[in-house]
Amino acid sequence: MSKARSYVLAAGGTGGHMVPAAALAVELASRGHHVALVSDDRGVRFPGLFEDVETHVLPAGRLGGGPLGYLRAAGKMMAGRSMALQLYKGLKPSAVIGFGGYPALPALLAAFRAGIPTIVHEQNAVLGRVNRFVAGKVDAIATSYADVERLKDSWKIKTHLVGNPVREAVLALRDRPYPVLDEDGIFRVLVTGGSQGASILSQVVPDGLALLPVHFRRRLQVTHQARIEDIDAVRAKYAAHSIPADLATYLPDLPEALAWAHIVIARAGASTIAELTAAGRPAILVPLPSATDDHQTANAREISRAGGARTIPQRLFTAAELAKQIQKLGLDTQGLENAAARARECGRPHAARDLADLVESIHAPKAPIGSTTKRRAVVQTQKPSYA
Repeated sequence: MSKARSYVLAAGGTGGHMVPAAALAVELASRGHHVALVSDDRGVRFPGLFEDVETHVLPAGRLGGGPLGYLRAAGKMMAGRSMALQLYKGLKPSAVIGFGGYPALPALLAAFRAGIPTIVHEQNAVLGRVNRFVAGKVDAIATSYADVERLKDSWKIKTHLVGNPVREAVLALRDRPYPVLDEDGIFRVLVTGGSQGASILSQVVPDGLALLPVHFRRRLQVTHQARIEDIDAVRAKYAAHSIPADLATYLPDLPEALAWAHIVIARAGASTIAELTAAGRPAILVPLPSATDDHQTANAREISRAGGARTIPQRLFTAAELAKQIQKLGLDTQGLENAAARARECGRPHAARDLADLVESIHAPKAPIGSTTKRRAVVQTQKPSYA
């Protein structure tokens, strides 16, 4: 076991940032290190992730809203940076690891000021705005995909492909076989739009499943996560089509729902892709068109090219198109199992371990927090693993 150290994880308050941060926290804690989280109000209260982790809320403004908005955001960022500098005096972190999102920025700015080594982890196949802003200054960049858009050539020397860490409960699904699907057996469908749900899935999926041939439709069993404002209408649609469906606004046991699913209909967020490839589940993906830099379309590219998923742009996501794709997959049992295997091959099950190894490899000469002397961290790796 390596010498016990202290690490600060800085992440925005959405599931895409918080889930990999939590997975790294568990891995680092298992190695005997102290871990603290800095985030916003949403992040520190994210359900089921950080109960045993020291947490701190820092002010952070979101850039936008014209000149006045930028000034307000800058003021909050500087206040957050000052608070982080005070926090580091007590924590004495060996490194600060950012996972993207504006709440991560004050912690990273403070680390630059204090000369503390820094790493950023990018979950998406497009380098996010905050990570782009700091990429030139951090000591290492960890990526989830081999091909990452908006990553400058000059940054690749310090870029390491590790994957996107997932929860242990999801990772454990790799040891469970794809559920047996008999020709006349129940065909189980999981519909999830991420932590916030997705109205487009609620609008299209029930009607799309209703267009399936009667003998296929009667085999369906659906678990559907929907937004609270959509759930009553979705429930009524399934009932009108006589399709058995369990509905919820939040799936507390998503790993178990993923375990029994034969196919998943979902957005293409980073955590969703990581979980699909960890578990080995075929999917129909509908990327969120308004996602920054269209990163969900980029996220879906690898698994779709491998044959583990089919991607339908939202503008083409109709009931008829969904029914066509479901029939192509669902009526070919062997093809469905092959798609599951190809999805699994895209997984990087050691992401948390490899990211923790990278974190432990980074260090800097000791100097008092707040020193203005520029210190360059050393990353103890033979060569970058970027490919």
